[in-house]
Amino acid sequence: MLLPIFLGVLAVIPGSAPMAVAAGEKIEDLFKLYDKNGDGIVTREEAGNASWFDRLDENKDGQLTLDEVRRMMIGALVARRATPGAPATPAGQPPAVKPDETLKEQPQLLKGGEYGIGRMVPEIALTDLAGHDGKLGVLPGNKALVIACFSASCPLSNKFAPELARLEKEFGPQKIAFLLLNPVAGDQVADLQKFAASYGLSSAVIPDAQGALARTLGAMTTTDVFVLDAARTLVYRGAINDQYGLGYSKDAPTKNYLRDALAAVLHGAPPAVAATTAPGCALDLPEAKAVATSSAVTYHRDVARILQSNCVECHHHGGVGPFSLETMPDVIENAAMMRKQLDRGAMPPWFAAPPPVGVHSQWANDRSLSPRDKADLLAWLQSNRPAGDPKDAPLRRVFSGEWNIGTPDLVVQIPQPIAVKAEGTMPYQFATAQTTLTEDQWVQGYEIMPTDRSVVHHVIVQVHEKGKPVRDRIEGADGYWAVYVPGNTSHVYPEGFARKLPAGATVTFQIHYTPNGKATRDQIKMGLIFARTPPRYQMQTVALSDRDLNIPPGDANHVETTQRPVPSDIYVTALMAHMHVRGKSFKYEITYPDGQTETLLDIPRYDFNWQLRYEYATPKVYPRGSVLKVTAVYDNSAGNPANPDPTKMVKWGPQTYEEMMIGFLETYVPVAEAKVAAK
Repeated sequence: MLLPIFLGVLAVIPGSAPMAVAAGEKIEDLFKLYDKNGDGIVTREEAGNASWFDRLDENKDGQLTLDEVRRMMIGALVARRATPGAPATPAGQPPAVKPDETLKEQPQLLKGGEYGIGRMVPEIALTDLAGHDGKLGVLPGNKALVIACFSASCPLSNKFAPELARLEKEFGPQKIAFLLLNPVAGDQVADLQKFAASYGLSSAVIPDAQGALARTLGAMTTTDVFVLDAARTLVYRGAINDQYGLGYSKDAPTKNYLRDALAAVLHGAPPAVAATTAPGCALDLPEAKAVATSSAVTYHRDVARILQSNCVECHHHGGVGPFSLETMPDVIENAAMMRKQLDRGAMPPWFAAPPPVGVHSQWANDRSLSPRDKADLLAWLQSNRPAGDPKDAPLRRVFSGEWNIGTPDLVVQIPQPIAVKAEGTMPYQFATAQTTLTEDQWVQGYEIMPTDRSVVHHVIVQVHEKGKPVRDRIEGADGYWAVYVPGNTSHVYPEGFARKLPAGATVTFQIHYTPNGKATRDQIKMGLIFARTPPRYQMQTVALSDRDLNIPPGDANHVETTQRPVPSDIYVTALMAHMHVRGKSFKYEITYPDGQTETLLDIPRYDFNWQLRYEYATPKVYPRGSVLKVTAVYDNSAGNPANPDPTKMVKWGPQTYEEMMIGFLETYVPVAEAKVAAK
């Protein structure tokens, strides 16, 4: 673990002597994690025979001293120069830096599909410390199984043990079973017994000296936990919480990943966070990112789970998808279209350029299929489509209730339905709704719901304070309060973050209707969930737009750019691009104060029909003195089948036959600062 941590650090810390000294202090902290007996030497055995040992063993004597490690790492640090780090985080501000811009290691979000989420965990025989034999899948009467890795000799395992004991007591009576998995060959039986007894852990302890179960699960550290539902589907893997990590401790956790995952399972819902890293002592096992699966792909064991994880959220009866994929007959009926959309990369909808090989996706809502899931799904669709054993089927997902966000605290609806004609196009509709709130409210979640989804393309919502003039703000060119676009109809902010809805506010809806051959009526509404406690941060959306568009007729690759200086540090949680039907690609870039440039978001195949919100897994700082640049490419040629008229010069305008260029940035500021700015 030591070498990978510092190789990541070396890639981003400027090569200055003060930084090298600071890094040296952190090297000492991590050295102590491996120096288990405190003798000032890390042996090959203490390092777990890790591959990095020889690279740091400068004199090849089979042991590492602190001076030897510091000399090797600091020497490399000073010799290298890399991208600038984020500015210091303001007091009380949540972290908003890249994972590798600090020597401290906290849990980082992972793309679940690449780490086994949604897969069935194979059956495996187990033997506990008492010699009792069993099987992984035997969960009589239980709703889920938690497998918690630990090592009696790992400091972080010991720090997390009290929380594991609390979780056992709290969730055990709710039919959640626990297993304690020890995948470290060096731990002795007496050590494991003492560990469990010391912390009051009552769950069965499973020694896994050969790493059979750990490899099956794809465990990476001694603090990894895994949650399996009653059908042995992996629904969560990663950290217990974020209270402890490498190089830091908190008085209390701010993210309770395992608790939240178990609460979701008990409610029959997928966890909001399905996979994270788990800072702990590294396991010296063959790399295994995903849960292993045996032989040929079958519907019940594999395909149904892939679809549940990636497709049925929209493709269920009553969902926004055009057909259901909840059953095997549903899938077979639509198999040809599924193959086509998978081959084209159109489904599941995700259009950001993929990260470099070996780099985690920076987007928390990355919907792209993992290579393995895509290969398995295509292989099954192109085969004779074996059903497999019905006993291997996943638990059926249940979609209940009108609202995805839960029962709203307030519903705001336009007063009268809007008539939508059967054919042609319609100008944007502008409707208002008056709230009757007598005091300000903080909104933690919203969902925009048409009464006829089939004709609504997108909606921009603005909030106007009582007494302020109400006007059409030209499709969010100055930002928005809420938005409904294809693939983005609702959002719930993390605890402590919310949008303000002032007392007596007027809410405006700018609606783009697309007639579909049948006249209809729509009376759009918005459900709101209020924050239960006053938030620390106010969410805001700002826009980087260019209204001076001049797109020549017939040009298949017309480039428009606009840029703005960053006047003060801004903390960004999400990005979203907006163009019309001539839009071809869209890119956000930033040039930092030292002149280095980074691509923030690249959408090489922009699609007007799918305008997604790209949500950072960790908020990102755009530092003061930087320059933000947006580049948009338009296809105004006859080769663009969606082009209304390739013979015309196209300029900025709100209608689909005109064009726009808007880069939305979702940001947050402390509530106190927002109040001052509003005065």
